[in-house]
Amino acid sequence: MIPKVGSGYAAGVYELRNRGVGGSVVANEDQARFRNVVLPHLPDAYALARWLTGNATDAEDVVQEACLRAFRGIGGFAGGNARAWLLTITRNAAYTWLTRNRSPALVVVDDLEELSRGVPLEGSQTPEAALIAKADATRLEAAIAKLPVPFREALVLRDVQGLDYREISQVMKVPIGTVMSRLARARKRLMTDIGMDMPAGER
Repeated sequence: MIPKVGSGYAAGVYELRNRGVGGSVVANEDQARFRNVVLPHLPDAYALARWLTGNATDAEDVVQEACLRAFRGIGGFAGGNARAWLLTITRNAAYTWLTRNRSPALVVVDDLEELSRGVPLEGSQTPEAALIAKADATRLEAAIAKLPVPFREALVLRDVQGLDYREISQVMKVPIGTVMSRLARARKRLMTDIGMDMPAGER
């Protein structure tokens, strides 16, 4: 498992409260629901934003925007996986930020044909994932930062956040086959960049 980036989102949350999310002008039931649904998963939201933007300050801006969006939409949350719901909002906020502040080439990637053969069973660890887990953390973080954003988010959601393929598909709004394709390509690029040999049969 790739280690999570530290959670420095506290300043953004404090700003949110100053802007009214925690103020008396909002309905008490929405405040309570926001605290129960969103706040427990803020570290994961920040970690995803940090990996996608590559910058702690930018990640805080993304999480702040994601929290505002989550608060506005909290009344429509129908229950279920609150973590995946917040990560979806965070991912969308991050893409909005990246589109405004980064080159479009960094947030677009062509997908391979959806994988239909040789896909690992859900919950199993691929040889690539096992090797990546042994890599030096500093080199690994630098290599992940170089990945195209669509590859990076698939890798982070799976190997950092621990979401299953179905949850990642829902967060990224792409078919499960596309998730598997991006994840496989991300791991191969990562191993090439950090100078690790591919497992036998994967070269």
